[in-house]
Amino acid sequence: MNIAIIGYGKMGREIERLAKDKGINIVSIIDSNDSNARYREINDESLNGVDVCIDFTHPSSILENIKKTAALGKNMVVGTTGWYDQAGEVKKIVEEAGTGLIWSGNFSIGVNIFFKIIEDSAKIIDKFDDYDIFVHEFHHNQKADSPSGTAAMIGKILIGNIQRKSKIVTEEVKRRIEPNELHISSTRAGKIFGTHIVGFDSDADSIELKHTAKGRQGFASGAVMAAEWINGKKGFYGINAMLGNLINSRHAKNP
Repeated sequence: MNIAIIGYGKMGREIERLAKDKGINIVSIIDSNDSNARYREINDESLNGVDVCIDFTHPSSILENIKKTAALGKNMVVGTTGWYDQAGEVKKIVEEAGTGLIWSGNFSIGVNIFFKIIEDSAKIIDKFDDYDIFVHEFHHNQKADSPSGTAAMIGKILIGNIQRKSKIVTEEVKRRIEPNELHISSTRAGKIFGTHIVGFDSDADSIELKHTAKGRQGFASGAVMAAEWINGKKGFYGINAMLGNLINSRHAKNP
C-alpha cells in the first residue's frame, strides 16, 4: 500500500515513523507550511501512485482537502477534527466520487474500546435517575478545537443512550444547568496528550470512567490501521465500522 500524509505536524511525523515500521510506502508528504514536506499542495503530482491519504491538518482546510482528494479518486483517512457539522456534505462528496473515507475524532484503538465501555455504562445509568452525568477533557495548549472531537463523540454516545439527557452544552455555564443538559467542559494546558473523563454522580457516590493517552503512538497506529482497512473500499465510514470488524475477527479466532 502506498500512502500520502497530508499535514506534517507532530501527528504526521508519528504516522510516518509507524508506517515505515510496518513496511508501508510513504510516497508523498504534503504540507503548505513545512519546508521538510515534499509537496505544498494536493494535486495530480503529489498523489501520483497513492492508494490512501491520511489527513491530520486543520478544520479550516479539511473540507477543501477532502474535495481535492476525492476528485483525484483517492481514498482517505481523516483524523482532523472540528468539521463534523459538514459531515453531510463530505459524505455526498465521497459518494459522488466513488471513493472511500473513514473518519474519527480519535483513531486510538484504546479510545474506541473506551467508547464501547461508555456506551454499555450509559445503558445501565439510564435505569438509575439518581445519577447525573458530566464529561471533562484535558489537552495540550496548542490544540485547535474545544471541546475535543473525542469529547464530542462521547457526548453523542451518552445522549443516544440516556433518555433524560437530550442536549449537549459545551460553553461556560453561568447559570443553573438544566436536567436534560449534558455539560462537556475542557481544559487546555501544557503538553497534555489527551485525558477524557466521564462521571456519573449521585448523592451517595460518584463513578468515573477515564482514558489517558500516553503519547501520539496510539492515535497514529490506529490511523495507519484505518488506512489499511479503507484501502480498496468505497463509501463513508466512521471508525465503528472498522472496530466492529476487528472485534468480530478476534472473536472468530478466539470464540
